[in-house]
Amino acid sequence: MPEIADNYRKIQERIAQAAYRSGRDPAQIKIVAVSKTHPASAIIQAYNAGLTHFGESKIQEAESKFHLLFPSHPEIKIVKHFIGHLQTNKVKTARKIFDLIHSMDSLHLGQTISVETRKTDTWANILVQVNTSGESSKFGVSPDFAVDLTAELSELPGLRIQGLMTIGAFSPDPRQIRPCFMALRKLSEKIAALKLNNVEMKYLSMGMTADFEIAVEEGANLLRIGTAIFGERNI
Repeated sequence: MPEIADNYRKIQERIAQAAYRSGRDPAQIKIVAVSKTHPASAIIQAYNAGLTHFGESKIQEAESKFHLLFPSHPEIKIVKHFIGHLQTNKVKTARKIFDLIHSMDSLHLGQTISVETRKTDTWANILVQVNTSGESSKFGVSPDFAVDLTAELSELPGLRIQGLMTIGAFSPDPRQIRPCFMALRKLSEKIAALKLNNVEMKYLSMGMTADFEIAVEEGANLLRIGTAIFGERNI
């Protein structure tokens, strides 16, 4: 996949342009390269091109892929993001694999993760997923309950809430997408003002291949970009 490095460079240029339009520093924005459905060799190529954050959405696929990647390539140091819907029966495995879980959407899931962290005396870094589009096909807590859920999660041992995540409306019209990202940013500001224990609105994870420039303009600092970097699916 020799085009990965070139794709990455083009994406960086577009991010920089969007950041400058909104008065932001492009250096503060991280690309989470969505490597789901792509082999371990693609991660190696992307890492060699300069990418260090990678996103996976299926536990079994990620487990087998990273098993191939490590320890045969100990020089590769990456941050592993879980960006899919997390089922409670997969929590133990997810905790072993991932550095940041983007898809916390219920108190029950938070309680399950909290139990696992107490078994190993560790912390879990999570983002609360918010369904800002109102589309029934998407997971995430309603914006009306996002503050309350974050407050409840903040009381659970072993959880560090590091921000929020959303998926924009499935629409080619920016006028439909932008309000989703604006809503998440405003929620982040509201939650940050509460100064809850173990809550830091460090990350806004929003924006994918089709809408990441809008997300940058609205404050995103984690962009989940797959096809624009790796091309079409391989697996």
